[in-house]
Amino acid sequence: MWVKVCGLRTEEAVLAAVGAGADAVGFVFAAGRRQVSPDNAQRMIAGLPEAVGKVGVFVDASAAEVWAMAARVGLTHVQLHGAEPPEILEQLSLPVIKAFRVKDRADLRRLPLYRAAAGLLLDPFVPGEPGGTGRRLDLSLFRRAEASLRAAGVDLSEPDEPLTPGHPKLILAGGLDPENVGAAIAEGRPGGVDVSSGVETGGSKDIVKIRKFIEMVKGGRR
Repeated sequence: MWVKVCGLRTEEAVLAAVGAGADAVGFVFAAGRRQVSPDNAQRMIAGLPEAVGKVGVFVDASAAEVWAMAARVGLTHVQLHGAEPPEILEQLSLPVIKAFRVKDRADLRRLPLYRAAAGLLLDPFVPGEPGGTGRRLDLSLFRRAEASLRAAGVDLSEPDEPLTPGHPKLILAGGLDPENVGAAIAEGRPGGVDVSSGVETGGSKDIVKIRKFIEMVKGGRR
């Protein structure tokens, strides 16, 4: 099962996630309490294993801004959390994870337009917040999203496959933590999971929670 730990701001937390078996680590460049500076992100990324995805998170940045940051700090993937149009996928030379803030079934209609993405991430809608809220997504909407994408002819990747543009992984996010992620995977059957607030204590990443979360996702294989 593919797993990403997002909103990382310290080298200790990054190394804990990678050491526990995370497939990707995420760095937020959009404004907010988890935002990191380019210099800090570059330091945390330097020396990480090639196989680990280094994902930059952006909200409504231009393709030029995203690419400039990716080249500066060494990103391998980008994650878009705003109202970016499908055309931006063609303007970026890195694999893209497109996030969607889902409130109801109407929000799922746009997903097939982004079939060229490497990942489609579903996060619960919270007014004024692009993500990382700790709210849980209605898993019935997640299952409906999968069915709708397959009906539209979108070839979704399996949990153990790498992120591949045009063969998107359907990723579950929102309110996941070490205690509930096992049940969420069993019910939602996602292609991958993304966690941020669920591995924090007092607003900071908790090393013990990061390791426990990944252990639960990976089924003790790491």
